[in-house]
Amino acid sequence: MLELEVGPVAHGGHCVGRVGDDGEPDPHGRVVFVRHALPGERVRAVVTEDGGGAFCRADAVAVLRASADRVTAPCEWARPGGCGGCDFQHADPAAQRALKTAVLREQLSRVAGVDGDVVVEELPGGALGWRTRVRLAVDAAGTAGLRAHRSHDVCPVADCLLAPAGTLPPVLGRAHRPGSEIEVTVDDVGVARVDVAVVAHAAGRAWELSPGVFWQVHPALADTLAGVVASWARAPEGGVAWDLYGGVGVLASVLAGQVGPSGTVMVVESSRDAVDDGRRALPDLGQVRFRAARVEREIATLAPDPDVVVTDPPRAGLGRATVRALAARGPERVVHVACDPASLARDLGLFDEHGYRLGGLRAFDAFPMTHHMEAVALLERT
Repeated sequence: MLELEVGPVAHGGHCVGRVGDDGEPDPHGRVVFVRHALPGERVRAVVTEDGGGAFCRADAVAVLRASADRVTAPCEWARPGGCGGCDFQHADPAAQRALKTAVLREQLSRVAGVDGDVVVEELPGGALGWRTRVRLAVDAAGTAGLRAHRSHDVCPVADCLLAPAGTLPPVLGRAHRPGSEIEVTVDDVGVARVDVAVVAHAAGRAWELSPGVFWQVHPALADTLAGVVASWARAPEGGVAWDLYGGVGVLASVLAGQVGPSGTVMVVESSRDAVDDGRRALPDLGQVRFRAARVEREIATLAPDPDVVVTDPPRAGLGRATVRALAARGPERVVHVACDPASLARDLGLFDEHGYRLGGLRAFDAFPMTHHMEAVALLERT
């Protein structure tokens, strides 16, 4: 058992404490990444992982001095040893956004040398009941649930408060194939669908989505991103725009309205199901063309060069080789969507090396109660 003075929040859903060799708080001691705590608190914590290196991981099991931002977690599983899905249920929602803002600013400053006043913005809908897609794990007895933090163990939850009320219990109450995983999608009328096609709406259109095809889990995020792209991309009429990692083409539909019928929007997406769904959704936009391929392999082969590029890669971000290949094609602007602040900061630094300056940055609390966020950066060629 450790007694810790809890310091700043760190990327990953925990805060930083330090402990001396005697097990007492020590500002110069070994780093402890502690969950279920808040900055400024004094806590007792139990070590959960210790590989013997420069840090260990721990869970706060008792709060000796509480933060003013602390609240009672609404879910009984949001506790030490419980579900790993939520990181910040013990913090007021406004405080959660402040924590995420601190993480984002720290990553941008330390990794990319970018200092600014960006804040993580609230999306409509509140902190609970927002999640429209949930992946459930099934244990050896056929009981569905959610995985514990950094574990394959399955917590036999009766419900998840992040999903719309009443949608998950009928699924969780049934027996399932042991060892399987289940994707539950809540459609636009609040019905839970298991591994079947659903219809979603964004950018003024209906999108029929095959099972497993990516879609933003927060119901307000797709339209929010479409609005940012509409404002920042400024693709010229008759011009060329690329939508890389484009999914079913939601952002491509926005770009299509900017380039018009005489322009071209090229969507590159590795999921063939997503490409098929996108083609079915946009039959009236002949300027939008889909290519089912890996973005990293296609950038050098796409023609002609783009005026504007939108990128929405997985959590790992773009990376050095992809940024270099993209910059070599010379777009005037890149609108870069990122769901990980560390990857975002690294990619912004890489774009800077190739002559692209940061022209705008917004971030959104698209995953309340968790440490995750969504950000959009505008890169402009200098």
